[in-house]
Amino acid sequence: MSLTLYFLRHGETTYSQEGGYCGVLDPELTEDGEKMAQQFAQAYAKLDWRAAYVSPMKRTIATATPLCQTLNLEMELREGLKELNYGQWEGEQPATVNQTYHDDYVRWLTDPGWNAPTGGEKGIDVSRRVSAAIQEIEGRYPSGNVLVVSHKATIRIMLCRLLGIDVGRFRDRIAMPVGGVSIVEMRPHGPLLHQLADRSHLESALRSRPGT
Repeated sequence: MSLTLYFLRHGETTYSQEGGYCGVLDPELTEDGEKMAQQFAQAYAKLDWRAAYVSPMKRTIATATPLCQTLNLEMELREGLKELNYGQWEGEQPATVNQTYHDDYVRWLTDPGWNAPTGGEKGIDVSRRVSAAIQEIEGRYPSGNVLVVSHKATIRIMLCRLLGIDVGRFRDRIAMPVGGVSIVEMRPHGPLLHQLADRSHLESALRSRPGT
């Protein structure tokens, strides 16, 4: 039996509703976001979980809580699983960022792997810290199911790194809606993607919520 990683993006927040940049900001889940967390727990509690690694932000902790409480599973909080730091763009809408920080914004859109939001973090830096967390998981759990609760950009960057996709293309190649689950089996000859951003565990009204 191999190690299987379940990457879960946190539930809905006001920022995911509105499309504003939210990295180091720490909003709570909306009511629908809390329902997403509960419905994930209901659908996935039957699996045999070895561990839950969680970004130490309110939205990710709240997303992991229903499953962890149901199974009496301790959360392993890791700084490396935090969202990309958007620097001076935090809380702003893309149109405002484009107007205020136009040159930086264009560079970031062109290659977010090697260009950072103004005062923020490059994708390649996120890739490095995320890789350290994944290596820790692999070292401790050579087999079984491990939950990783993180954020939109961070999970996309993780998946790019695991699947051999240029990290600079994370925004162009992988969608990651709120409440989505991606499953990667860590096989001897390399990671195998089984499921990408699946939300079939959510009721239809929640699946139709904005996925930004």
